[in-house]
Amino acid sequence: MTYLDISEFADAVMEIMPALMKEYMRRHVGNFYKMKITMPQFFVLEFLSRRDESKMSDIAEFMDVSTAAVTGIVDRLVRDGYIVRTSDPRDRRVVMVKLTAKGISTVKDIMEARKQATIKIFSGISQREREEYLKILTHIKEHVEGQEESAK
Repeated sequence: MTYLDISEFADAVMEIMPALMKEYMRRHVGNFYKMKITMPQFFVLEFLSRRDESKMSDIAEFMDVSTAAVTGIVDRLVRDGYIVRTSDPRDRRVVMVKLTAKGISTVKDIMEARKQATIKIFSGISQREREEYLKILTHIKEHVEGQEESAK
């Protein structure tokens, strides 16, 4: 491969990423349609799957949107039986949300489909290449998280 300056690198990445995302989505986005889940709704479900319950404001902060925007997403998830709202017993003004059994099952199903899609996509490259790719992605993640922390 020839040397690419940062602008040429960005052009190459922008050309490659849509093809990867298209294949990834083709392999598992059907699960979202089948379950009638939008991507923002799944982000909320996945966020809640890592906690027992959460305040609406914590979800909004995680998604980097307003609490009002999260309210609409949560309303639909409650309506469809994926999550429930409760009040914090110490402060009834604080709205807490948590997954229902249906929500837990849905997250597990989608995560398994994502894992299988990832396995299928990356099975065509060597273990060494996968390890290099993972190392680079981990480094990028750490860099981005460091930028987020310094922006706060």
